Amino acid sequence: MLKFSQQPIEARLESLQKDAEERDAARRAAAENLPYLDIKHQVIDRGALEAVPEVLARETRTVVFAKEGNKVKVAAHSSKTSAFEKLNLFLDEQKLKKEVFIVSLSGLEEAWKHYLAIRPENQAEIVSEIVLSEGILESKKNVKTIEIASEDIAQIDVDTSTTDALVKILADALALKVSDVHLEPGRGSTQLRYRVDGILYDIARISEEVGRRTTGRLKLLASLKLNIKDEPQDGRFTIKRSKGEDVEVRLSIVPSEFGEAVVMRVLDPSVVDLNMADLGLREDDLKIVERFLKEANGMILLTGPTGSGKTTTLYAFLKRNSSPEVKIITIEDPIEYHLDGIQQTQVRPKENYTFASGLRSILRQDPDMILVGEIRDSETATTAIDAALTGHLVFSTLHTNNAPGAIPRLVDLKVKVSSLASALRLVVAQRLVRKLCEKCKRLVKIEGELKAKIEAFKNQVPQRAIRPSQVKLYESVGCVSCNKGFQGRIGIFELLTFDEEMAEILGKEVTEVQTRKAARAKGMVYMQEDGILKALSGITTIEEVEKVTGPVNWPASSVK
Repeated sequence: MLKFSQQPIEARLESLQKDAEERDAARRAAAENLPYLDIKHQVIDRGALEAVPEVLARETRTVVFAKEGNKVKVAAHSSKTSAFEKLNLFLDEQKLKKEVFIVSLSGLEEAWKHYLAIRPENQAEIVSEIVLSEGILESKKNVKTIEIASEDIAQIDVDTSTTDALVKILADALALKVSDVHLEPGRGSTQLRYRVDGILYDIARISEEVGRRTTGRLKLLASLKLNIKDEPQDGRFTIKRSKGEDVEVRLSIVPSEFGEAVVMRVLDPSVVDLNMADLGLREDDLKIVERFLKEANGMILLTGPTGSGKTTTLYAFLKRNSSPEVKIITIEDPIEYHLDGIQQTQVRPKENYTFASGLRSILRQDPDMILVGEIRDSETATTAIDAALTGHLVFSTLHTNNAPGAIPRLVDLKVKVSSLASALRLVVAQRLVRKLCEKCKRLVKIEGELKAKIEAFKNQVPQRAIRPSQVKLYESVGCVSCNKGFQGRIGIFELLTFDEEMAEILGKEVTEVQTRKAARAKGMVYMQEDGILKALSGITTIEEVEKVTGPVNWPASSVK
């Protein structure tokens, strides 16, 4: 007589499936030359679970089930995946040595349930931030010069944990008010460099291994792909300080000859001054800008290369106009600093939220003022001009060498000259120059040919420019306070204003030369002249001005 099992067919099928899964895990273990483990019959050490956060364990299909000292036993679905490499990097950072066992996925799912017994505060997720404690920040207060930072970073060696190395690099960078951190892999080592006040300095060479581990840790922070090493990747993460505002870091990684080259753009809100009076605008220029900021509609453009301070100036303009009665919306790539009272958005090309499409959406949000981070194409240009012509004050940026160059550039982007003439209010071109340290700058004697050049220059500058009452030139020296003779940077500017007369000129000519000539006739002060005026006021040096504008065009009559 036939006998049938009373066990439900579903349970029997599930049991057969799990048996097959375990056999498959055993085969994979043999293929990977690693031991197989049926983790369902293994005791899970809850203390060991805390070695790896649950979110990382699930992402990498692993679990740490035993831990003794700095040795851990890891159950993994496979050791050959890019996800497992992420776990490897995490364990390396914690200086944990691992023994790996291959297990089934169903076994892992059972093991992950043990995370429920861990207190919530211990289930810290891998997030896109790094924390600088009060103690770390306090210890870096003595890092005031490049030399001190170099000595500090030189202490990093292969025994330094990846987290400690990265914390030291970033904490020193914040102490020196660094704008960019470079990690440049070379033959056998990695060069660390800091950009301070626009100048790049070699800081120290760290070992190739530390450089590689640090790059991997940065990828984790920025949620980049660890296994992709031959393609550029971009991301961002946050530095959280126990005191003060958070710092956003934009990360760029590109493949190079000896490994992945890293650049971190440090966006520290504590070092950005958004007060109009501190931008560096001369008093006469400041009055012009403030007059146009009161306009109800039209377009105000900022021009200059990357890193010339355009974003800071635009943010200062927005802050100046911000009030409860005004709705200001931005579309940026990316949002660099967060402004209270202003609705900021960021482009997301993958979701088709571009400058052009975003601007069209913003126009349906009832704005009074709009910031478009950059005009890159004809669609964005024409949409921005249309917005300026329909009752909105629009701010944006262009990449041109000077203010008059904005006109032909917009024409190249298919903007009608007639629309330009009606929409444009002000174009501001700018660069940044280093400011002399007030504590150590040294007076330079002005005589002979230099004196004649300066006198001729003063006579050449348009009358509206406010000249220094007493001409004084200084040179940089260097002290403990400033590092290299300079402290901070300031803008030098060129303002192109538009009125009916300029609009009429635009209707006839749109070349940069003709626009520049017409603007000069109306009293425009060239950017280089603005820089020289600041040098003659003791703010910077002529050499600093020449670095960003080229050799000074001294009036011919001054040369003897």
